[in-house]
Amino acid sequence: MKKKVAVIMGGFSSEASVSLKSGKTVIENLPEEKYIPYAVHITPDAWFVEDIDGQYPIDKNDFSFTKNGKKITFDVVFNAIHGTPGEDGAILPYFEILGIPHTSAAFDKMALTFNKKNTIAVLRSYGTPTGKSFFIHQSDKINKEKIAAEIGFPLFVKPNRAGSSYGISKVYTPEELETAIEKAFHEDKEIIIEEFLDGREFSVGVIKYKGEVKVLPITEIISENDFFDYEAKYLGKSQEITPAKIDETTQKKIAQVAQKVYEVLDLDGISRAEYIMVNGMPYFLEINMVPGLTEASIFPQQARAAGIELSELFDNAIEMALKG
Repeated sequence: MKKKVAVIMGGFSSEASVSLKSGKTVIENLPEEKYIPYAVHITPDAWFVEDIDGQYPIDKNDFSFTKNGKKITFDVVFNAIHGTPGEDGAILPYFEILGIPHTSAAFDKMALTFNKKNTIAVLRSYGTPTGKSFFIHQSDKINKEKIAAEIGFPLFVKPNRAGSSYGISKVYTPEELETAIEKAFHEDKEIIIEEFLDGREFSVGVIKYKGEVKVLPITEIISENDFFDYEAKYLGKSQEITPAKIDETTQKKIAQVAQKVYEVLDLDGISRAEYIMVNGMPYFLEINMVPGLTEASIFPQQARAAGIELSELFDNAIEMALKG
């Protein structure tokens, strides 16, 4: 019997529109002989299933909906929500209480990886190279002199809990700092200020594939803009070279660090992490546990380079979720 799959998409953050595209791609590529997918929109105002016939509200008591007098429940949830409440894990305890398996890592692991400051702190304790960083809460007094002394310029100002490069600025002078901080606080009440690492940038997908941790072919990112911002990610303002044109030693070094990060953080499901090569060493930047899943996104590019089509990639994610 075909499994009924709730592909949750949308969310409560600036990334909602990107999430809708990812969710649509998942639905279009799930093997028809195995699954019946449903587009489940999670928005601040309503939860509902949408199909060609209309919209149907979700009953939050058991995560079901009713169509033509028939109640429909789900066998599994495919998490395609970038940002909150999917990528940060906020919605996942709800599914776990209801006993509905999902394609993400456990909610506490999702919450950890969505928090840049906490992820960096954990990985540093295991010896993973990271750049210098400075954390600020919205209630803190901004000390520009201390930031300049500890981090230096140029530097990056980022929301601590956001994705798709929303709210990120590259700052060259102390005069630019206040505007960048205000921009980041628009996305999150916590921000992180990081040193600029001068080196080649790489993106690495790591998944649980047929029960084993698998590192996908590495992508080198060459942005046409000053850094890998929203335009570079989604509007074609970058080169994404998969597999990256690097020697075998560099490839192995990056892959080993990426696998260690995945295992140290005790992750499951799909992930994509970013690294900068500095003096022959990959420095960890951040990790995305619900990366973009459209045909043009980096993670699907990496899967195809590994010989894994989207239908097989998404099928594997569901199979791993169902097996627990």
